[in-house]
Amino acid sequence: MQQRSNAKPLSALLLALICLMALPAFAMDHSKIITGPFKDATDVTKKCLTCHDDEALDLMKTPHWTWERLQKVDGREIAAGKKKGFNNFCTSTETNRVHCSECHISYGWADETFDFTDKTKIDCLACHDTTGTYHKDGDNSGWPTEHVDILAVAKSVGEPSRVTCGACHFDGGGGDGVKHGDLDSSLEFPDRHIDVHMSPDGNDFQCQACHVTEKHLVKGAAMVSSPDGFNAIGCEQCHDAAPHKESRLNKHAATVACQTCHIPYFAKELPTQMDWDWSTAGQDTPPGNVDGKTVKYKKTVGTQTWATNVVPTYAWFNGKSEVYMRGDKMDPTQPTRMSYPEGSIKDKTAKIHPFKVHTGKQVYDTKNNYFITNHIYGPNGFWSTFDWQRSIKIGMDGTGLAYSGSYGFAPTTMYWRIDHMVSPKEDALSCLDCHGDNGRMDWKALGYKGDPMSNPKWARNK
Repeated sequence: MQQRSNAKPLSALLLALICLMALPAFAMDHSKIITGPFKDATDVTKKCLTCHDDEALDLMKTPHWTWERLQKVDGREIAAGKKKGFNNFCTSTETNRVHCSECHISYGWADETFDFTDKTKIDCLACHDTTGTYHKDGDNSGWPTEHVDILAVAKSVGEPSRVTCGACHFDGGGGDGVKHGDLDSSLEFPDRHIDVHMSPDGNDFQCQACHVTEKHLVKGAAMVSSPDGFNAIGCEQCHDAAPHKESRLNKHAATVACQTCHIPYFAKELPTQMDWDWSTAGQDTPPGNVDGKTVKYKKTVGTQTWATNVVPTYAWFNGKSEVYMRGDKMDPTQPTRMSYPEGSIKDKTAKIHPFKVHTGKQVYDTKNNYFITNHIYGPNGFWSTFDWQRSIKIGMDGTGLAYSGSYGFAPTTMYWRIDHMVSPKEDALSCLDCHGDNGRMDWKALGYKGDPMSNPKWARNK
């Protein structure tokens, strides 16, 4: 620090204190502050709380901690989030939390007795580990595995990174790249053609460069957990609404999301799951369509279909979505949309946006016509018994849904926004990719009579 010529001399101690106060928390060397031994991980948190009690209180207000948030969607108030929601993968967390809480920032959330007001149960290390050695598995309700040296990790805490965020968000849905399609471990150190923002050869952004965080509330959320569009982020945080030198491109930007042109493919290096058929699970003999590469079978999970370099599905999106909630009635003869974007060609707030559309087949109550909260993991779970009736009874009893005793399997779809894996500008879509004879846009599905470039009358009304 350079003093002005007219500044009064400061003692070395006071000057050091001023500099220390000006530094971000994780610019400090915690190795001299953190001392052990620690009996368990909550002792680490107790040490953190001696300086960061306010931060803990802030964190406990966020969806990363609550896993739900009250919000109004389509005229009804719902508690959307991971706690009570449904998805197209392991379907429901409620009686499976011994396993699912591997990716909750807590220690010991196994069932409904977990105390969400207990600050000592916050897992600070999950996000702030810089050693790459911290690990939680799916067998012990979010406690770190025994081999982790929690003292060494605590002494080395720092800012979150793509690796720490990815430990949960890359592996969502049960494995690397399963759920989102645009989030997988290739983003830890990606080539610029995989993601120009996160590539060390590009901007080398960490997640929080876009997912700006204030008082531990991380900006951005998935459609299924924030269908009301709360806390959304977009390209215009950094880029102009009309960013191009070419006026025709800027005209497109009024109707077409940036991601549509600049993310021509997702799952560019690693495969993402595109379909999960639970109806075949529990069988000793795999179905005939299994090839071991794109279509895989395991007795515990059934049949799964995977793909790489996937062309997105395009739909109008106004920033809000609809979601299926526990107990909602469904029609088993039609695919039930577990989440899908709001918007249409007539909605002036909507733009054409890219999505991964994941399909599946899930267990449902054939008399009550709603999806079942199945008990998959833990004592008497499906993965242990392969007994649908037994696991269904446990799951439904645990969530309070009536079960008729009769089950079947019904088709589902689920939309996931594509926002990552941004290509460099030379890899962006060109005119003919959308408007050529074999263009990728399904114009009729988007509400047009045909390609609007072919007939100006077909263009969207402004």
